[in-house]
Parts: sequence; structure tokens; C-alpha cells
Amino acid sequence: MNPYAKLITSLSLLLGTTVTISSNHWMMAWAGLEINTLAIIPLISKSHHPRAIEAAIKYFLVQAAASTLVLFSSTINAWHTGQWDLTQLTHPTSCLLLTTAIAMKLGLVPFHFWFPEVLQGSSLTTALLLSTVMKFPPITILYMSSHSLNPTLLTTMAIASAALGGWMGLNQTQIRKILAFSSISHLGWMSIIIIYDPKLTLLTFYLYSLMTATVFLILNTTKTMKLSTIMISWTKTPMLNATLMLALLSLAGLPPLTGFLPKWLIIHELTKQEMTVAATVIAMLSLLGLFFYLRLAYYSTITLPPNSTNHMKQWHINKLTNTPIAIIASLSMLLLPLSPMILISV
Repeated sequence: MNPYAKLITSLSLLLGTTVTISSNHWMMAWAGLEINTLAIIPLISKSHHPRAIEAAIKYFLVQAAASTLVLFSSTINAWHTGQWDLTQLTHPTSCLLLTTAIAMKLGLVPFHFWFPEVLQGSSLTTALLLSTVMKFPPITILYMSSHSLNPTLLTTMAIASAALGGWMGLNQTQIRKILAFSSISHLGWMSIIIIYDPKLTLLTFYLYSLMTATVFLILNTTKTMKLSTIMISWTKTPMLNATLMLALLSLAGLPPLTGFLPKWLIIHELTKQEMTVAATVIAMLSLLGLFFYLRLAYYSTITLPPNSTNHMKQWHINKLTNTPIAIIASLSMLLLPLSPMILISV
């Protein structure tokens, strides 16, 4: 891609995200979402591969439909209440339409079908943007209108997302699809708590973005796309693969890694809200995700590729240390001691 085009696209992504998260007017929030959508499409389709073009078209159609629903719900609310404030969504039909629109934007069940296909057709860097940066504006809109949302609908969608994200990831061999279903499962955890503790949803999203960025950047460095190639990368970059294993286990939510913190806090908050059944169900469903995270960790570190020759493979130890990966990998594993401070502040 032309450097100027890449610069314009990156600035547009930054602009769209900033406009959405800083606006109080529905039209401005909608405009920011549209800028974001139009900015990411060139990045998805830049390889000019038929799969990438298909992913870009799918992404555009779904996001256009979701943005139309956002505009429609805010218009109905303005028609009945006479104001366009983002935090004053009171009309029941508008609340229902907004929940549907944001579920389409995020990829929550039952509007999840586009997300794994789009991620599979994108490069690893673009897939990282789709999994983290592009989810931030819709989650901000959910955060600002959380008091207006339907608790039963959101809880149902959240549990269904956690179930489907774990179940569908079991039989995948493409790593981008596995991480797409991982994202759907994590969005279920974020959605179930948004009404009761919106700040906890943002904390969960930040930690999820940190851990996902670690995994995607390591995979991008080792040029790994599927399970059959992740085994071979151990002989090339053993330290990176060991880091990848810990990052995957953190994403699964195993203590004492960082990923345990948001799940622990969410279950704690759900039990305080007398939603013990929902907390138990979503905790049990996280075991499905744990299975494919463990499978990825097993392939990345324990399994060695079959070798019929009599000499050992050469280890590529002349690579430079990647400082950003080192920093975010450390954060994605070692932030659990912050939990007492977070509990005190809440």
C-alpha cells in the first residue's frame, strides 16, 4: 500500500474513533462510526486477493446495516423525546434497535456470522485492528447508553456469545478464526456486566485488547497462520513461542496471569447482583474456550514437527529483540497484583 494512503487511512481510523468516543450527539457518533468503517476497508482489501475483497464487502455490508440501525433508533428516540443526547435514550423501541445495532457492530450472537470470515480474509495486522480498535467505539456507545439497555436481551446475547465462541472454536485449524471466536466469547463477558458495572466492561476490554495484541504481534513476527505451521515456529523463535503460550493462557483466564483478573471481577459482580446462575453458566462456558487455548499452547511449545533427517534444525537466534512485544507481553501476564487496587477503587 502507498505510504500516503496508509497514513490517511490510519489518521481516519484515529479520527473516527475519537469523534465517536467524545461525542454526546447521535449524529456525531454515527459519523465517527462511518469514518471508521470507510477507513478500515482499504486495509482489509489491500492484498487484492479474492478472499480479502470478499471480506471487505462482507464487512462493509454488515457495518452499513448496523450504522443505519443506529441512525434509525436515534431518530425514533428524537422523534418521541425531542433531543439527540447520547445518554438520554428512553424510548423502548429505540433501546431495542440500538442493542441490535451494537451487537451487529461488535459481532455478538446472533449477529456474529461475518466476524470470523472477515478476520480470515484479512492480514494479521488488520485482524488485530478489527479485534481491538474497531470494537472500541461501539463499546463506548454501549457504555454511555448502558442504563437504557434491556437486561434480559443483553444477558441472553452475552451467554449465547460465550457459548458459541467457545463451541465453534473447538474444531478450527485457522488461527485467525480461532481468535475471532475467542473475541466473540470475550465480548459475551463484557456484555453481561455492562448494565451493572460499565467501568468493569471497559477494564475487561482494555485487558482483552492488550492480550490479543500480544498474540497477534507474536503470530505476525513468526508468520504463523494455522496450526500446522505453529509447530515449526518453535525451532525458529523459542522465546517468542514460550511467550505466546503464556499470552494464550492469560487470554484463557488462568491464574496467576492477567486474564484471570477481569473474569474474577465479573463473576464477583454478577454474584453481588444476585445473578449466581448466569455467573455459573458463563464460568462453565469459559472451559470450552480454555480447551482451544490449551490446544494452541500445546502446539506452540510442546509439539515438535516430525524430523526424518539426522541433524538438528538451526535455531535462528540472530533476530533483534522486539521491544513493543516484550512490553505488552509482560503486561498481559503480570497485571494480576493490581486487583486489590481495582477492588478498592470500585
